[in-house]
Parts: sequence; C-alpha cells; structure tokens
Amino acid sequence: MSLRKTLLLAALWVCAALPAHAALRVFACEPEWGALARELGGNLVDVTVATTAMQDPHQIQARPSLIARMRNADLVACTGAELEIGWLPVLLQQSGNARVQPGQPGFFAAADQVRKLEVPTTLDRAAGDVHAAGNPHIQLDPRTIAAVTPALAARLQQIDPAHAADYAQRAAAFTQKWQQALARWSAQGAALRGLPVVSQHKAYAYLYDWLGLREVAVLEPKPGVEPSASHLQQVLSQLKATPARMVLYSSYQDSRPADWLGRNAGMPVVMVPFTVGGSEKAGDLFGLFDDLLARLLAAASQK
Repeated sequence: MSLRKTLLLAALWVCAALPAHAALRVFACEPEWGALARELGGNLVDVTVATTAMQDPHQIQARPSLIARMRNADLVACTGAELEIGWLPVLLQQSGNARVQPGQPGFFAAADQVRKLEVPTTLDRAAGDVHAAGNPHIQLDPRTIAAVTPALAARLQQIDPAHAADYAQRAAAFTQKWQQALARWSAQGAALRGLPVVSQHKAYAYLYDWLGLREVAVLEPKPGVEPSASHLQQVLSQLKATPARMVLYSSYQDSRPADWLGRNAGMPVVMVPFTVGGSEKAGDLFGLFDDLLARLLAAASQK
C-alpha cells in the first residue's frame, strides 16, 4: 500500500473515531416548552418533557427518573411563576446539577418573558391555590409563545455557541411562520369576542385576554378545590341572571362538573387541549391552537 493511501485511510479512521455532535440535552417541565425547544433546536437538541397534557402541572411527583434526566441536562426550560413550586425545587436539589440551577444560564423560566395576569394584591392561603407571581398558565395565548421564542433561542445560542447560527436561523423561520398563523388565528377568533363563558378552573386568563372571552363563573369555589354539588347548584342559579355560552375544562381534568353544568344549563362543554398533546390534533404548537380555536368556534355556533 502506498504512503498516500495509508495516510488517507488513517485520516478516515480518525474522522470515524471522532464523536458526533452531542445533542444539547433540554429538560422541559411542560410540553409547550419542549415543543418550542424542538422547533428552535431541531436535531441539535435532545428534549425530555417532565409532564403531559393529561397531567395537572401543579401535581407532579419528583420521580427518580426525572431526577436522573435533570442531572444530565444542559438546559431546564420551565414556566416558572410558581407553577412547578411543588416539585421542581426537589428535582433541582436532588439532581446536583450546578449548570441548571436558578440564576445560571442553564435555567430558563418562560413566564419571566411575559406580562403576568391575575397578580394578587394580597396573599391568603385560605383563598386556595393562588400564585404570588400571577396566573402561570401563559401557554394558551399564542402571543406569549411569540414573546418567549427569542429569549429561548438566545439561551440556546448562549449555551451552545458553536451552533448559534443554526438556532438563530430556525428561530427566524419559526417566528415568520408563527406570526402568519397568529394573524389567521386572531381573525378566526374575532367571532368569539365578548362571549360569556364558564371555567372549571382558573386556568384560562391568557386565552380570554387574547380572544376577549368573558369569564362569568368558575366551577371551583377556590382555585384547586373541587366543586361540591351545592356549589354547582349555586353556579347554575347564578347563570340564570348571567347566562353563558359554553363551559370549559382542561384535558387533564375530570369533566364531570363541566358535563353536569352543561346538561343542566343547556350549553356546550368544551375540552381545552391545554398544551401540546392535549388532543389528537394538538400534536405540536400549531396544532394546539388550530384545534383549540376549532373547538371554541364549534361551541359558539351552537344555539
């Protein structure tokens, strides 16, 4: 074998032996941030999502499998605003991962990027599951997704500067597509403006702020407290004076309170997908809002 061929084979062997780019490991607390990380990172990121749309994000167990995933994470992307206060601090502490602790580049709180709604003026635990930082369920307004996108893209670039240009390019492409979809959704949603609705849980403030829906009653007597039969009767009586057009509940909730009110008040019941994976059609962020609007518009069209 000639020296030239020997050197060529040696070079090829060295290249083959070099490790491929290791994907940036992202630990997302909720499906919406996992979906956004995938949109911005593509095959540059390996995303683990701690919860599903069929789980109450307040009530998650700090399982050993989640601790192990966080221990190896390069970036933790969560909602913040106390949404995960019952389980995220335990994961962070038990993981021992200094890179992803609050205050470090590896910790990202989406709610820090948006204006919070329903911020309490006073704190009283007797009022139920009230968040001091405001309502944390920011994901149901596509405008908040638009606000979070550049901040998350910048964080990915900071942690993985070798691929900063790739993240920037993907963020620009996603933003353009998202703004086009947002214009379409807002035009479709104009038909919902001013409609009175009932919520099973105080989880839709950002959705209502975007679409102009009016919340006239809540089935839970206090946030996080299941409604009793007597409370449901009170809501039903209240609706005689202030009628509503539909009642909303989330994909992870027991629908029986909403179903009862729908039957007795004679109005449609709408299951809100709540996040990516909340319905068969809500497979990504675009599908989430496509399906959510379709459900609301179908209910609004019922007489």
